[in-house]
Formats: sequence, C-alpha cells, structure tokens
Amino acid sequence: MIYLDNASTTQIDDEVLEAMMPYMKGNYGNPGNIYKLGRESANAIAKAREQVADLIGALPNEILFTSGGTEANNIAIRATKLPALRKEVLCSAVEHDSVIASVETMRSHLSAERVFIPVDSNGIVDLAEFEKMITHRTGLVSVMYVNNETGAVNPIKAVSKICSKNNILFHTDCVQAVTCKEINVDDIGCDLLSISSHKIHGPKGVGALFARDIESLNPFIVGGKAQEYGIRSGTENAAAIVGFGKACEIQKRIGTFDYTKMREEFLGILVRELTKYDVKSNEYFLNGKQGVNDHGKVINISFKNVDGESLVLMLDAADVCISSGSACRSHETLPSRVLKAMGLSDEDAHGSVRISFSRMTTEDDIEIGAMELAKCIGIMHKLRVN
Repeated sequence: MIYLDNASTTQIDDEVLEAMMPYMKGNYGNPGNIYKLGRESANAIAKAREQVADLIGALPNEILFTSGGTEANNIAIRATKLPALRKEVLCSAVEHDSVIASVETMRSHLSAERVFIPVDSNGIVDLAEFEKMITHRTGLVSVMYVNNETGAVNPIKAVSKICSKNNILFHTDCVQAVTCKEINVDDIGCDLLSISSHKIHGPKGVGALFARDIESLNPFIVGGKAQEYGIRSGTENAAAIVGFGKACEIQKRIGTFDYTKMREEFLGILVRELTKYDVKSNEYFLNGKQGVNDHGKVINISFKNVDGESLVLMLDAADVCISSGSACRSHETLPSRVLKAMGLSDEDAHGSVRISFSRMTTEDDIEIGAMELAKCIGIMHKLRVN
C-alpha cells in the first residue's frame, strides 16, 4: 500500500506502541485509585504531561489532555471564560471544522455580524482586515498555524501581537504544524494551543490543549473534579496518553522535518508523468502558498474537469491512499469550504485532492504515488475526451 494521507493520520511509531503496551495489559489500573496499580497509571500520565509540555515549551500544569484536536479546539472556543462584554469570537475562514462549528455555536447567541477573518488566494489570513474586524466586544481569536487542507502557513506571531495589543485571548490550532514547525507557546505568545497525537505517529483518540491559565476554562465535561483539573471529567486513557507522551518525546528528539524535498520530488514526477498522458500544464494548479521556507507536508492540487472523490476511489483501487480534503469532510459531497474561501470555483474545488507526507514516507511511496495519480488523471481525461 502507498500511503500519502498523513494530514489525516499517521502510522504509529514502534517506540510509541512499545511504551503503550504495559498500560494495556499489566499496568491497567485506574489512575484515580490510591493503591499501587492506580498510582502507576497516574505517574505514567504525569510523565506524559511533562513530555507534551516539553515539546511545546509549556509547563506540565498548563497541559489538559483531551480525546484529540477536535475536542481541544472545542474546549478552547466554548469553555474559555470571557468577560461579559467581550464574548465575541473571531476565527479565520479556513479553520478546521471543529473551530468553525464552535464559533458558530457561540455566534448563535451573540451579536457579531462578522466572525470569519478572510484569507487571500493563498489561504493566509488578511491581517489588515483582521484588525478592522476587532471591536470592544472581541474577547477571543482563533487562527491555525498550518492549514490541514492546503498546508498554508499563517503569520500567527503577528496575529498574536495584534491580540495582545487589544487585550484579546489568542488560540492557535497547531495540529498540522507540529512536525514541520518549531512550536513554543512563549515564542508564539498564545494563550491556548491545540495539538493531536495521531498526527505525530502517536495513537488516535488523544490530544492536548495548552492553556496558559487552566482556571480560565469552564468545566467542559462534568462528573469528576479530580480528573484533568475538573475541566474534562472521565477516567483518563492512560495507555493512549502514555503513547502521546512518547510520540512527543520522539518528536522533540528528532526535531522538525523538512518535507520540501518530498514535495519537489513528488511534483517533479507528477508533472513528468502527466505530460506523457497529454495533460497540459493549464489543466491543473496548486492551492495554497508553498514557499521554500514552509517545510510543510501537504500538497493540494486541483485538476480541471476531474471529480476529486472519483479520483480518490480510482487511486484506492490501485492501493494508493490520498484524500479529497479534510478527513472530517471526506464523506461530504460539498466543495471544500477552505478552497472556496480562497476564491476557487465549485468546479475547481471539487477537482482538488490532498497529498500529504510524513517522516515515514519512502521514495517508493513518492514515485509510485505520483505515477499512479498521473495515470488516473490520464484515464479520466481520455474518458472525458471520448
């Protein structure tokens, strides 16, 4: 199998799986219990909290474990205590659905006319327009670091400075940024930050929210005041949290990964192969800014007169995995909201696919994946012509 959908999820690291196994078998105690078996689980969670904090330059008591990036985003938007007169929330128009939906939930009982910060044709927030949107009622802003569909990189430090100047809390979704960008909460200047385990070769079902002030959060899941500071009640998933901690430790050890070479090799082979199938250069284009300093893992490309979902299914039959957008929207037939916000037509958005890499992506993955993609495009173009 050729797997090129690492923005959706990543293969679990062997070291991570090894670290998890004791807590799925012998050390299965409930971390809330005071006897030895429970204390062992609690101590393992405490260590994982330190590992996660170390990766992003935070303190362990600023880390709240969640079920993943989606829940971390929900808590950041919906559970943050805001002053009575500053309850309006702004976010970029290309945020993950978990942020967009959370902001829309808040909007239903607020008076804000505009809550979605526009982006340019590269999918990057318009800072000038953002500043114009701020009012005396704005209490929280959410702008993601690296976009999950296009790989576009937002100037979050600039956003953070604008928020600080206006005494506004700032949240950033760093789920897709962790492997390719150095993450330091003090350097960014954020108040809240979301990350997820399964995007960095850890297990699914666990993530974390950094909160500079945990007491600024209202309880989100109630029923256990001793669990996750009383913000997120429920017995902690010790095995998954341990795996997440190990994945963060490994990520810290190896540092950020530059995917530029992978992107260039993939695109070079793809262009070469498309030419063989008489697919012209004006029949496809890249979406989102992919600069030499981005180091990102995502390629988003639109093909003219091609249905992205049909293309994904054709490649699946060839044992190649890519996606037609965010995994959270993979069962929808609507054009990508992110690409629409960047100015693409419905047709071009429908014809887009996302290819994404990881440090485990091989040369064969790149070569075979690009060749199979070009072959499928060639077949679809031939069928259209005939």
